[in-house]
Amino acid sequence: MTITQLRQQLTAGETTPAAILGKLAGEISARDGQTGAYLSHNLEAALAEAAQVDLSLPLGGIPIGIKDNMNVLGQPCTCGSKFLENFISPYDATVIRKLRAAGAIPFGRMNQDEFAMGSSTENSALQVTRNPHDPTRIPGGSSGGSAAAVADGTAIATLGSDTGGSIRQPASHCGVVGLKPSYGRVSRYGLVAFASSLDQIGPLTQSVEDAALILQAIAGVDPHDSTSLDVPVPDYLSGLNDGVKGLKLGIPKEYFGDGIDPGVRKNVEAAIQKLAAQGAEIIDISLPHTEHAVATYYVIAPAEASSNLSRFDGIRYGHRAANPADILDLYQKSREEGFGPEVKRRIILGTYVLSSGYYDAYYGRAQKVRTLIRRDFENAFQKVDAILSPVAPAPARKIGGISADPLQEYLSDIFTIAANLAGIPGISIPCGTADFDGGKNLPTGLQILAPHLGEAKMLQIAKAAEA
Repeated sequence: MTITQLRQQLTAGETTPAAILGKLAGEISARDGQTGAYLSHNLEAALAEAAQVDLSLPLGGIPIGIKDNMNVLGQPCTCGSKFLENFISPYDATVIRKLRAAGAIPFGRMNQDEFAMGSSTENSALQVTRNPHDPTRIPGGSSGGSAAAVADGTAIATLGSDTGGSIRQPASHCGVVGLKPSYGRVSRYGLVAFASSLDQIGPLTQSVEDAALILQAIAGVDPHDSTSLDVPVPDYLSGLNDGVKGLKLGIPKEYFGDGIDPGVRKNVEAAIQKLAAQGAEIIDISLPHTEHAVATYYVIAPAEASSNLSRFDGIRYGHRAANPADILDLYQKSREEGFGPEVKRRIILGTYVLSSGYYDAYYGRAQKVRTLIRRDFENAFQKVDAILSPVAPAPARKIGGISADPLQEYLSDIFTIAANLAGIPGISIPCGTADFDGGKNLPTGLQILAPHLGEAKMLQIAKAAEA
């Protein structure tokens, strides 16, 4: 059931926040043992909060699941890592404060790839999350738990984080809506940083309208985050049903080349034709530096990760190795024991590209290419109102399918990474199903990209495509 439907029942007195929480707890007990979307949930604390909630607020009484890299006071924040397995948050992230101010109830900690590094949720050190549509397959990542819970009906809506597609790609694989806002639109304060110039928090929901409702609640400037933008937040619901008649929608040739599964291509092209039938003008465009996006991302993101994760040293918080010989041994053993293989891989890569003698050759050059990618989008948005593409080249693969080949996993993000490099918003909406690698009727997603701070127009197009 969507947020809108539940809000109607709540205001009519047909249900209560406690009843909604009780039903969710029952759904989690019945089904999450197989899906593994939740790392934890505290029904008693949520019920106490529900007893005080103001039902007149926009999200009054609605439980929202939280990806386990966002701080909620008094709750675990493990980041899917053994390093923080026993860590309890000492404060609320800004998005949590804003959700509560809108009447929402944070409920549940959702599984993720360790420190948000991955595209499958296989890199979680704590448990495996499975796709509700086929439990032999990944839910996507790194916000795999957030997407799987919404798809499985064990969450009404969730928050995820998106560094290179980590909201949109699992939304596509699980058949739900996933929205990545513009960089600076939503505060990152209280989000455990992976790559600070790329990370964004956004909703995963059952409908476009629900995504707009949550974005409305969490968007806005925050004095705790110097990268948040002090610009007015528009009413994302006011133009939601205005349709696409007269809008220009760009189709980048670089996103429709070889390597796309035929079922994905067929579904996305059918969605484009339906938007054209509603009055949109379809225009072919080019984003010429797309081919460099993956390489650019995997220089910049690990570089920032190596810096951000240096704070996990076994001294201030998190895992501490037993009986170290000296302070250096404490650092080494704590990080060796606490971090998983993918996190170590990215720290090593990031440290290398930032090291003396290699900074200009790799990191400096990647930043220059990032500028070119951003300019590609700026040029394109002078011609079109939004850009349409697949979210991922193929539906969800099998668990363990390419775990021995990290490069293949990195390439699966080819259509989502560029939006993070450019700082523009993107949304994934369900776009039919396809058969893939022995699986039947697996969800696929349509990606809509818009200019920086163009979420209102993007949601308007997404609502038309959803219809």
